[in-house]
Amino acid sequence: MLLAVSLGWAVLQTGRFLLSPLLPTIIEDLGITEATAGLALAAFQGVYAVTQYPGGEYSDNWNRTTLVVPGLAVLVVGFLLFGVATSLATFLVAAVVVGLGKGLFAIPSRALLSDLFTARRGRALGIYAAGTDVGGLVSSGIAVLALTYATWRTPFLPVAVALAVVTVLYAVWTREGFRVGSPSLDAVGTVRRLVASSEQRETLVAFSLFYFMVGGFINFFPTYLAQARGFSDGLASATFAVVFAVGLGIKPLAGGLGDRYSRRGIAVAGLLLGAAALTGLVLATSRIALLAATVAMAAGYKTGFPLADAIIMDDAPTDGMGADLGAARALFLAANALGPAYVGVVVTYGTYAHAFGGFVVCLLVAAALLLRG
Repeated sequence: MLLAVSLGWAVLQTGRFLLSPLLPTIIEDLGITEATAGLALAAFQGVYAVTQYPGGEYSDNWNRTTLVVPGLAVLVVGFLLFGVATSLATFLVAAVVVGLGKGLFAIPSRALLSDLFTARRGRALGIYAAGTDVGGLVSSGIAVLALTYATWRTPFLPVAVALAVVTVLYAVWTREGFRVGSPSLDAVGTVRRLVASSEQRETLVAFSLFYFMVGGFINFFPTYLAQARGFSDGLASATFAVVFAVGLGIKPLAGGLGDRYSRRGIAVAGLLLGAAALTGLVLATSRIALLAATVAMAAGYKTGFPLADAIIMDDAPTDGMGADLGAARALFLAANALGPAYVGVVVTYGTYAHAFGGFVVCLLVAAALLLRG
């Protein structure tokens, strides 16, 4: 199951992260502005966020497989739509469908790993989360090939096929059948658990600020390199790949350290490193310094993903783990969805330095809140 869901996560993230290096070409081909592109990505993230909580609670009340398999199937449809998009309307529909499928898959798959790996929850979630970085690395290489030899639409069709294969593998390997139970949701009870103490409330705010930063940074970093730093599309994609290469090793390491030591302490160190590195990205005057800041930024912020999930699930009851994680991540990803729109609007009327400066403040405030816990 670890292999199945991690593979699924890596493939869908490959498709999702193709959007970042291809975004300048998409903007030009569809005849839209950076602000419009940011709003389309925000719609994707918004739908993804909204489906987090019901996906998590239904996976508690029904079972994990009943949500995972339909989620994968919806993703197949969404990426097929990206592969045939010729207008902003189709592009937007594809983004919404992919957001829905990703939301149905994300929480049940994480909850499944938490069910299976209790003593080493952080390490298992770190391996799973590293699928994001596998996807980012693969998507960077595919984007270069697509920009050189094909169109921006071409890579999404193989992604859809690969997800269809993963869907079949999961259905064959799982020992759970499909079970649909009551459609009711105990949203009030879940929210009460999440905000029961000031420490929990501050944790939610801290990781919301973290996810807000991630949403804006990861979607516009290649575009920043191309437009503000004069990188070619190929060099921008290669630099973008560095972020994922670092994350591939950092996430399992951070998750394992969180199992042994303090999850909060490691998360704070990552946030502070990310704030310093993001400052360096703006102030760097050479490409070597810019690359060093990119490596440090990746090492800093990539620690947050497995730790955020593990911290939430540590405090959740066994029979409500999916619901609590889904509700918390709905909040985090609602903030994440605002990130691309924020950068798109600020860059349209200001500069990337202004946008990234706001993210530095977010990371510092998040670190301060976690330190209080």
